[in-house]
Amino acid sequence: MNTKSYFFQSFAIVALAFIAFIGFKQILPDKIFSEGKLDSKNILIDSLLLESVANDSLAQEEDSISEDERKEAGEKIVFDASEGIEFPPETFDNYKGYQYLISFYEKLYQLEKNPQSKVRIAYYGDSMTDGDLIVQDVRMNYQQRFGGNGVGFVSIISESSASRGSVKTLFSKNWKTQSYLNVKRPTSPFGVNGHVFFANDKANTTWVQYEAGLTKFSTTLDNPTLFYGKSSKKGNVNFIIGKDTLRKSLSPNNLVNTLKVTSGSIKSFKANFMQADSIPIYGFNFDNGSGVHVDNFSQRGNSGLPISMFNAGVIQAFNNNLKYDLIILHYGTNVLNYGTKNYSWYQRGMKKTVNKIKESFPGVSILIVSTADKSTKYDLEMKTDSAVVPLMKAQKRYALDTESGFVNLYTLMGGDGSMVKWVDEAPSRANKDYTHFNQRGAKAIGNLLYSQLNKGYEEYKVLREKRETGERPKPVRKTKADSVSVIKDSVNE
Repeated sequence: MNTKSYFFQSFAIVALAFIAFIGFKQILPDKIFSEGKLDSKNILIDSLLLESVANDSLAQEEDSISEDERKEAGEKIVFDASEGIEFPPETFDNYKGYQYLISFYEKLYQLEKNPQSKVRIAYYGDSMTDGDLIVQDVRMNYQQRFGGNGVGFVSIISESSASRGSVKTLFSKNWKTQSYLNVKRPTSPFGVNGHVFFANDKANTTWVQYEAGLTKFSTTLDNPTLFYGKSSKKGNVNFIIGKDTLRKSLSPNNLVNTLKVTSGSIKSFKANFMQADSIPIYGFNFDNGSGVHVDNFSQRGNSGLPISMFNAGVIQAFNNNLKYDLIILHYGTNVLNYGTKNYSWYQRGMKKTVNKIKESFPGVSILIVSTADKSTKYDLEMKTDSAVVPLMKAQKRYALDTESGFVNLYTLMGGDGSMVKWVDEAPSRANKDYTHFNQRGAKAIGNLLYSQLNKGYEEYKVLREKRETGERPKPVRKTKADSVSVIKDSVNE
């Protein structure tokens, strides 16, 4: 082969590779990636995260210590009173934002006074909360103290169904599923769980079966209620409870519709959907109607950004039924994998997410949970990944900017090098991927999260009592009339 023909052949190969790359880039958001050493091989990364990372790669990397960080080091965060209650000032370093959880704390206070009332929490997360890890322990702590029975809202199907112990789910393989991770224009709007399901198989029965788990306060399925969406066609569903079959019709007239399977508590049931192919199906809710209930909306591969695509009207309809008092956003695991230390793009995107939450759940308190520690090998030694602290600070900034509470999970579990300790100690509390907690570690994290939230609640009760007795807190000089005023620390003046 002469040199000239070899050159053109090589050029053609490069050109074809380039064209293939461009084509691949266009479909990249719909692909599947590995997030760590998990049981499932099908782990998704959300399309909005991939697009954000691609856009960010065009921007120049900023200094890891930005001007904002230098200013934050010497600032106090002072809160305006809400309902006559004002939490003490905080610094950026120790920011928890209990002030912005006052409406949630007041609901807990009223529940203590009236055990027949109820409080509801939606816990959105990624693979950290897969299989109800962490969330089930937050739920058990609240139900232990305030009452309540049931696992809350459960999707029709999920990739963690087999590993979840708080409720057992079996389902037919002919469900059509759309997720907000990789579908931008769903056939029908996503539900509060970020999914929508369809029983499209007209030749075979599409079914789902639930059985109560063994975890405390979740040993029965309480008041099982189906949630489904709007359609021009009606459908039918048969509920099989033991030897009995209940035949019921689906009337999809509203954005969100409900159908109670039965009143009271049962151990298991099966739902067979028939002639319901055009009706969006979302899931079932299980709760006894009083106390605290915590819904786990975990999704592997989620960065939190897809929540910004919620249809606010549909989510408001869910909220009118379920009546949430606190929304928890626990993300970060999937954002650490891209080699950047500048998370301003993620900070901007998550502000949109929080604003969508505020639009969809008017007046509801919001809590941001930061990334945990994660270890990476540097010079043959496992150490805290260099992106962990920059991401945690970005999460704290959007929590502060959106007037949300904040849990610094990185420092809560021990800070620098803590993931190595959690993996290497005996018995271990984290997996060998140095990213995810095992059952033991997840329980510890759930207890730590509850403890911080409960500490804020106890402080709230003290402040509330002072308000009732007329005792006023000492005034603090403020420089702004905004909801948050910033004063330079006198030490740095």
